[in-house]
Amino acid sequence: MTTLKVPEQKVILCGEYGVGKSSLFRRFTSNTYTTSTDRQSTLGLDHYSKRYHVAGKDIKLQLWDTGGMERVASITSSYYKFADAAILVFSLDSPESFNMVSQHLLDIVSYAENAKIYLCGNKSDLKSLIQITDSDMEAFCEQCHTLVAGTFKLSCKTGEGVDEMFSSIALQLAESNRSKFELEKLTENNGLQLTDLEDNENLNKCSC
Repeated sequence: MTTLKVPEQKVILCGEYGVGKSSLFRRFTSNTYTTSTDRQSTLGLDHYSKRYHVAGKDIKLQLWDTGGMERVASITSSYYKFADAAILVFSLDSPESFNMVSQHLLDIVSYAENAKIYLCGNKSDLKSLIQITDSDMEAFCEQCHTLVAGTFKLSCKTGEGVDEMFSSIALQLAESNRSKFELEKLTENNGLQLTDLEDNENLNKCSC
């Protein structure tokens, strides 16, 4: 029995080194957190797919992480290519990382022009150290007009807000690509029906 293919959407993580992109990737893949002292440095692109059921439909998010190679120019084309969504990560306790978000936004617009862009403030657990407010995030989105599709605050350390963010992104991607997915499903269904018809015709022609 042939099963229908679940639509898969490529989602990339962008932002300055040290803001928690790999920690977010680890939460997505295994729902775990590793401290910086216990963490092994990794080099090279990595990706992982997870299925979500939203709005009555199945969709896969394929999340990509730079693996510490965000400053290597050679990864740009392969990393951004065919991205359906991009998560701009910054640290809520680091104005410097927030100020660099605009540069990463320009990279996304340049190399992945069709990607939906989401702003993500990490380290929400550091209550007393937070320097970037909701107003700061809103002001940034207003400056970008309609480029930013959503904003989130979360903690990779505690896991708070992580599942909610990815579920929300999965829902938005499913809704915005509804007609595309339905067309692909229709095409696959027609292909199955055509194959069945051809098999039946071949059986009828058989002269045993």
